[in-house]
Amino acid sequence: MPLALLALAIGAFGIGTTEFVIMGLLPEVAGDYGVSIPTAGYLVTGYALGVMFGAPLMTVLGTKISRKRMLMLLMGLFIVGNLLSALAPAFSVMLIGRIVASLAHGAFFGIGSVVAADLVAPDKKAGAIAMMFTGLTVANVVGVPLGTLVGQTVGWRVTFGIVAALGVVGLAGIARLVPDMPKAEGVRLRHELAAFKNVQVLLAMAMTVLGFGGVFAAITYVAPMMTHVAGFADGSVTWLLVLFGLGMVGGNLVGGKFADRALMPMLYVSLGALAVVLALFTLTAHDKLLSAITIALIGALGFATVPPLQKRVLDQAHGAPTLASAVNIGAFNLGNALSAWLGGIVIAAGLGYTAPNWVGAALAAGALVLAFLSAALERRAGGPSTVVTGSAPAGQRAAVHH
Repeated sequence: MPLALLALAIGAFGIGTTEFVIMGLLPEVAGDYGVSIPTAGYLVTGYALGVMFGAPLMTVLGTKISRKRMLMLLMGLFIVGNLLSALAPAFSVMLIGRIVASLAHGAFFGIGSVVAADLVAPDKKAGAIAMMFTGLTVANVVGVPLGTLVGQTVGWRVTFGIVAALGVVGLAGIARLVPDMPKAEGVRLRHELAAFKNVQVLLAMAMTVLGFGGVFAAITYVAPMMTHVAGFADGSVTWLLVLFGLGMVGGNLVGGKFADRALMPMLYVSLGALAVVLALFTLTAHDKLLSAITIALIGALGFATVPPLQKRVLDQAHGAPTLASAVNIGAFNLGNALSAWLGGIVIAAGLGYTAPNWVGAALAAGALVLAFLSAALERRAGGPSTVVTGSAPAGQRAAVHH
């Protein structure tokens, strides 16, 4: 794998850390600013919304420049946002800093996926995408626990300062290691938008929303589930989330490896197994050992879907994949928000802390149904799909065969 992937993974590590570390530091931030925990929670919500809307916005703004330069600008935006968070004199300023940092998230992973895939041979594209996303998964194992520890012992501002420094390292790595890869000549915004006319692109994004939503339906409420149902102490939740992160790392790498060999079968297996494991979590959540194993499996199966789903979008939007790739990153966050909302509804309805697991199982099963539908439509169209960016210039039209 090219060294340029390491630079992308470092950037992904910083982005993953800043996205999730705030969840463990909400009490400290709320105390410093004199706001309630629910109010401090806007720092999480604001970031998620920033990713959803920022992904297409920043990608559109970057259509006029090379992908390498856009990645550098996005890392610069990430650095500014985290420095603003670290130095914010008021809660409102920190919220702005979080939103500024989030604007880089979706476009970085979207454009980075395209760059990573272009750096390697066609049969290694999903593996290259997985290598970049390894930075995000490792952040949940190393960056988030360490960032939380630093924030609780030295101060949360130090944590965000360190994250900004990681952004500087990522920026330097991209500048030094990523080759200058200009966007294809003749591809304009209307060509990028044309990808959304392809039903296969839309189906892949819907699979992303439902599949990853299944993961976060359970994980969003894992703390009360583990303390009230499994009987863990409050302090145990941190290492349980580390297990989840380890599962993410392994699943991401396995998903990338096998997606290059058989993309759709990889999706069938991972989504089907995810639905089963989430359903079983309603039972295993009552046992400490079994619940810990299940949490790791959810992380592994959930992230095993990421490289194949991202590659599926890139393949189907061939010729103008950048915007579609970035929007698919926003789809992951849409799935997170949707599943957290649905999980909260079933808990509020008095169905118990394990009820979100049924929601997650239903969402994952829905994604599996869409995967079979996508394959069936592909076969009906005459076998391996041929995808043409219809509005692109003749020189840019290309067919992709699976």
